[in-house]
This record gives sequence, structure tokens and C-alpha cells, in this order.
Amino acid sequence: MSDGYALPLQEALVIALRADPTLSAEIAGRVYDEPPQGVEYPYVRIGAIAPRPLRTDGKSAAEVTFGIEVYSRPVAGRVECTRICEAVVAAIDEQTLTIANYDTVLIHWITTTVDRESNGRDYTGIVAFRTLLDG
Repeated sequence: MSDGYALPLQEALVIALRADPTLSAEIAGRVYDEPPQGVEYPYVRIGAIAPRPLRTDGKSAAEVTFGIEVYSRPVAGRVECTRICEAVVAAIDEQTLTIANYDTVLIHWITTTVDRESNGRDYTGIVAFRTLLDG
């Protein structure tokens, strides 16, 4: 468990998001930790991951909040970004992910925000989740 909670969770999220057919239809599999130079829109990026340790029966566990960021440069306004955010929720809310060295107790969607960027053209969505990992 040398990677702690964040890196194994991030890896599992990338795998799950890329594997979801509805989301893939929207973003063509573009799920990144760090997007490459000249990235094509729309795409999804793994955002902040914040583990908080829990002590249970001498074992390690953590409540982890995390965000999935959606980047869109649509022709039709906020619709594309919102649609992708909804696909992210459908892909991982209430799902059990395979996370190296941990058991996923639950994954719950917390909230979604979609807002126009200051350039007046792009939209960014943030989808927040909470999970419990037991290791």
C-alpha cells in the first residue's frame, strides 16, 4: 500500500471511465490525469482526490472525496458539458470499482456544477463523489 489511497483510486477511475460506453461515445475515450498539449475537446480529467483516514478494527480505511473534471468547447452551449457530467455520474455512482489493495465500500455522487469559462466559449463541469476504501 505504498501508493496510499489516491493513486490506486485514480487508476481505477481512469479504467472505469474509459470503459463506459455512454461516456466513451461522448468523449472518445479521452480521460486523463494530465491532458496532453493540444488536447482535443471534449475530455475528462481526474481532479482533486482528498483522503481522510479512518481507524477501524486495527485496519486502515479512508473516506475519500474526489472530483472528475469535464472540459467542453461546444457549439451548442452548456448542453454538451452537462451531458458528459451526467454520463460520468452514471458510470461510477453506486458502482464498485476494483482498486488495488483496497475494498470499495461505496461510491456516492455528491454534486455537479457546470459553468462557462472566462473566455466565454468553453465550459467546465466538476462532478464530486465520496467513497470509502477499506485496506
